[in-house]
Amino acid sequence: MREATFYGAGFPYAPVPQLEGRLIVLEGTDGVGRSTQIQLLKQWLEEEGFGVSNTGLARSPLTQPGLDAAKAGHTMGRFTMSLFYATDFADRLENQILPALRAGFYVLSDRYFYSIIARDVVRGADPEWARKVYGFALKPDIVFYLKVDVPTLVQRMLQGRGFNYWESGMDIRCAHNLYDSFCRYQALVIEQFDQMADEFGFITIDATRSAREVFEDLRAHIRKLETP
Repeated sequence: MREATFYGAGFPYAPVPQLEGRLIVLEGTDGVGRSTQIQLLKQWLEEEGFGVSNTGLARSPLTQPGLDAAKAGHTMGRFTMSLFYATDFADRLENQILPALRAGFYVLSDRYFYSIIARDVVRGADPEWARKVYGFALKPDIVFYLKVDVPTLVQRMLQGRGFNYWESGMDIRCAHNLYDSFCRYQALVIEQFDQMADEFGFITIDATRSAREVFEDLRAHIRKLETP
C-alpha cells in the first residue's frame, strides 16, 4: 500500500486514497517490443497470483474512435491532437488505472504520458508546457525505458509491419520519404526519451537483446517492488 502521489495537483475534485496495487510503465519508441513484454509480464504476474490490468495510449472508449478518425484524416492541428491525447490519458487514468490500483491490481501501461511529451516536443511544443499539461498524472511505481538504436528499429520495421505515416513523422516532414523520415523522427524521439530518463527516473533497459533476456531483466526489477 502506498500514498498516491502526482506530478501536480492530480484530480482536485476526486481525492485518491491509498493504493493497493502497482503501476508499471513500459516506455520507448515505436517497434521497441513493448507489446511483447506486456504480454510476458501479464502472464507471469497472473501465474504469481496477482490480478493484472493493462492499458495503453489511445485506448479510452471515450476518445479512441475520435483519435483514430483524426489520424486517418490528418485534419487536426498539432496542439489539438496533443490535447486530444491528454484527454485520452486523463479518462483512462481516472476510470481504468486508478480503480484497478485501488482494487490491488498490477497495472501494466504500454506507454504513459512520457511518450506524448516526446512526440509533442519533437513536433514543436514547448517542453515546459507539455509537462504542465500532465500535472494530473499519477507517479508510477516503476518506469522502464526500452531503448534501442535507430538501425535496430529500422531492421525490426523492415522485418515486421513496415513504416507508416505517423511513426515516420511524415506529418512534420522530417524527410521526403518514409525511410529517411522514420530514421530522423525516431532519432529525435530517442533524444527526448534520453533527456526524460534522468528527469523522471526511468530504468533504462537494453532492448536490442532477445525478448526473453529483456523479460528476465524486467522481472528482476519488478520483484524488488515487493522487497521491504
